[in-house]
Amino acid sequence: MSFRTTASHPALILDDVRGAQKMLSGVARVTALEGSRHLTELVGSPVHLKCENLQRTGSFKLRGAYVRISGLTPVERAAGVVAASAGNHAQGVALASSLLGVRSTVFMPVGAPLPKVAATREYGAEVRLHGQVVDETLAAAQRYAEETGAVFIHPFDHPDIIAGQGTVGLEILEQCPEVRTIVLGIGGGGFAAGVAVAVKALRPDVRIVGVQAEGAACYLPSLAAGHPVSLDSPATMADGIKVGRPGDVPFALIEELVDEVRTVTEDELSSALLLCLERAKLVVEPAGASPVAALLSDPKAFRGPVVAVLSGGNVDPLLMQRILRHGMSAAGRYLSLRLRLTDRPGALAALLAALTVADANVLDISHVRTDPRLGLTEAEVDLHLETKGPQHCAEVEAALRAAGFRVMG
Repeated sequence: MSFRTTASHPALILDDVRGAQKMLSGVARVTALEGSRHLTELVGSPVHLKCENLQRTGSFKLRGAYVRISGLTPVERAAGVVAASAGNHAQGVALASSLLGVRSTVFMPVGAPLPKVAATREYGAEVRLHGQVVDETLAAAQRYAEETGAVFIHPFDHPDIIAGQGTVGLEILEQCPEVRTIVLGIGGGGFAAGVAVAVKALRPDVRIVGVQAEGAACYLPSLAAGHPVSLDSPATMADGIKVGRPGDVPFALIEELVDEVRTVTEDELSSALLLCLERAKLVVEPAGASPVAALLSDPKAFRGPVVAVLSGGNVDPLLMQRILRHGMSAAGRYLSLRLRLTDRPGALAALLAALTVADANVLDISHVRTDPRLGLTEAEVDLHLETKGPQHCAEVEAALRAAGFRVMG
């Protein structure tokens, strides 16, 4: 594909995204747009979920990877491609390369989740594990490209990648022509930039809101400074948007076209993931749940109809287990308490009876009677309880105190 340029950066136009859409016909799925009754009631106007978590490879990344690799010359294709990723981009590049008959090598961190490593291999890539963090993996992939002549496929900082991701914006306008606000996660910015190019060209009145994890919000200082700024140590469980520096190409587009960038906390991400699973019956990774987290944190800030893009669903089962427990805790569905009680026959039974009256379900209990921290007639109990929300948590604690138990926290 060819792009017009300015003095500072390649500038995408609507025709570029439409060209990518034609290229992706029969390759990428037109993913479903599902209504959410719960979020609609919360926001006060219709809310729809754009299910890119159900895309081939489990995320939107296939779109950009396929368009980028399709644009390579025969000589470049013969040299193969190389990428670095902890998951979604890796799988997108692997499948796109296989579909186009191009050899691919993907570098992944040593600690990458095994399901993601296995899926990348199954899509046809040679996987090399290198480095403990993505920056180290990225450097290894770039060295490999220099040494072998393979074409490095950047996850977000290239016009072809952005044009491919922008096809999601065209689909949203086709599926929900009355949309007033689009909410989507931002990592390096390729996805948000592409959607913004497509949507603003056709519907400049549509508000586009980007969402970043609070611990990896590289766009806020960058937009304030007017140029990409690097974070020292981005930290979030949402690895799909855990990026320390905006891409140069998407940054210029986001600065011009995206109306607002918000942040969400880890607790809000956990609650959003839990809501997607329970209410929408959709498995979504933390990065994919970030738009829902933004809606939950400030529901009245979004003019509807709203489309929230669930950008990916590739979540490691072990991480899912931890996230769900964290989400349940953040939502008041899980309560951990430590209590002191008199060490006498029947004391533990009395505690369990009080919990039964309070309608709290005991998930786990630890009873310690011999510890130097305890008095001669004391015992300590660690409780893990399933509860029904923040109000119920407060009621359980109050019931235990009223029954004479000393709640330590």
